[in-house]
Amino acid sequence: MKDDRENAVSRTDRTIHKVVDELCRSDSYELVYHRPTEEKVMPSLDALTEIVERLRSVLFPAYFSDSEMSLESMPYILGAHIEKVDRLLTEQIKRGIGFSGDKEYWRATLECEERARNLSRKFIAAIPRIRRLLATDVVAAYEGDPAAKSTGEAIFCYPSIKAVTNYRIAHELHALGVEMIPRIIAEMAHSQTGIDIHPGARIGERFFIDHGTGTVIGETCEIGRSVRLYQGVTLGAVSFPKDGEGKLVKGIPRHPIVEDNVIIYSGTTILGRVRIGKNAVIGGNLWLTSDVPAGMRVVQGRQTDPVIMISP
Repeated sequence: MKDDRENAVSRTDRTIHKVVDELCRSDSYELVYHRPTEEKVMPSLDALTEIVERLRSVLFPAYFSDSEMSLESMPYILGAHIEKVDRLLTEQIKRGIGFSGDKEYWRATLECEERARNLSRKFIAAIPRIRRLLATDVVAAYEGDPAAKSTGEAIFCYPSIKAVTNYRIAHELHALGVEMIPRIIAEMAHSQTGIDIHPGARIGERFFIDHGTGTVIGETCEIGRSVRLYQGVTLGAVSFPKDGEGKLVKGIPRHPIVEDNVIIYSGTTILGRVRIGKNAVIGGNLWLTSDVPAGMRVVQGRQTDPVIMISP
């Protein structure tokens, strides 16, 4: 019996060694291995998670931590969170620069450190504006959902508020030119809520996604004020143009423009650089690749005429 166990362990060891040898072949890891150097340290998911949670506590005081916070203790608690965010974010921005291969700044470590610190401070200065925007999003969630009993319920429970909070943070960092970090922060919310908002999208105040699961908002989307989306809405690109060498052309506007006071119901897909005019209402389960004039209602029609526009 003992010999059988020893033989089984020996076979397991051989299997592990064989797998490790295979995984360590250069043709296996060539495309997936990040070669760490002094200049290219990976951003830390743990640190970025702490940054976002501390920011959430600053943006919504006494909801997610420090529940006993009083008005008297607020300055000290928020100050402690923001100071920690500044230190952590500076390091993560520096790592993001290195990860993205910006060798110009890594030739001089001190210069890179200074750049990261300046970007972090610029972000910190934007926190009051981020809170003002999020306050309008919370009001939109409360007023737009009959099931909401209070704004506090929306802050604490609604996945869209979580996703939009991450988006507002990530968008500010993206606008500052921070490398890599905005995408990681956006993907944190995506993995937790099923709501995928690219940090490059531009979204106005009073934005609400009801339910939210499966919602996708692309990089070059422009969304106005008081827009409401439902679950499963996609604001995407209809095609991906390529250059003369067959490579994707990046950075060009390719996603929809949604103007003020638009409602888009669940399951609808809108693709390309189309414009949805002010006060339009887009019904559910539609596929749109053309403009919708202001004030129109768009509903599902018959098979021969799948989309019907109804004048206001």
